[in-house]
Amino acid sequence: MIRVRSLTKRYGEHAALDGVDLTVAEGAVYGLVGPNGAGKTTLLSILAGLRRPTAGSVEIDAAVEERAVLPDAPRFDKWLTAREVVALAADLGDVTDETRIQTVLEDAGLAEAADRAVGGFSRGMLQRLGIAATLVTSPRLVMLDEPAAALDPAGRREVLDVVERMRSTSTVLFSSHILGDVQAVCDWVGILDRGKLLFEGPVAELLGNASSRVYLVRVRADVQTVADRLRSNEWVRSVETPAERLLRVDVTTLDAAEQHLVPALAEIGVPVVSVEPEQVSLEQVFLELTR
Repeated sequence: MIRVRSLTKRYGEHAALDGVDLTVAEGAVYGLVGPNGAGKTTLLSILAGLRRPTAGSVEIDAAVEERAVLPDAPRFDKWLTAREVVALAADLGDVTDETRIQTVLEDAGLAEAADRAVGGFSRGMLQRLGIAATLVTSPRLVMLDEPAAALDPAGRREVLDVVERMRSTSTVLFSSHILGDVQAVCDWVGILDRGKLLFEGPVAELLGNASSRVYLVRVRADVQTVADRLRSNEWVRSVETPAERLLRVDVTTLDAAEQHLVPALAEIGVPVVSVEPEQVSLEQVFLELTR
């Protein structure tokens, strides 16, 4: 759906994007993540046709009328109702089905506020309204810039559910700094930092390649005694006790843990409930890549 090659955008001496290569497959939910100033909004603006690149190429396999973009802070004429805002977006996209307008308002959680003037809407409600207006034309390509940033956890979950439902009908490029949201709904991820793409690929591959050196050990014993004994080993970097019968053991290498951790617990003579590697989150991997 999207093919970007050697994309560069400069503002004077500053490179907002520096030779970015990016590919978004048709039907994918692609998460674009990065810290503030990484170049996410600049990239989306170029893909939307709102800015021109300094160099490089962009190919999009969707006509202009088949694309939709939601900025990170959508604004609307305050005297319009939510229904009128969505109806206007539908009219611009030649959508005449009134039921479609009602459907997207309901999906965005605005059914009860549909006939209220948007001048009294909160930031979160405006974000929901932006999503409804973006999706009313059933676009093939949807680009969302921080669509859940202004929402509470319940509202974010509703937005993520909408994104999840779009998987079967649209290609979604989803920019966010909320890494848990990206991990929850995206199948591909691109990590952007200081204008460079550090990683692109399946979320599962990224997490799978980032093996944790931390093991969680659950025991039926005094964890402080076990922690003190484990700390005396040279292959143990640190031991934390986050819960009454739980130890968090940071080891020097995975090989060391596999060879020595279980025998060390056996030597201590402690009843062991479980030993497992700590699950690696997208946030952990992101911090490792962007340090």
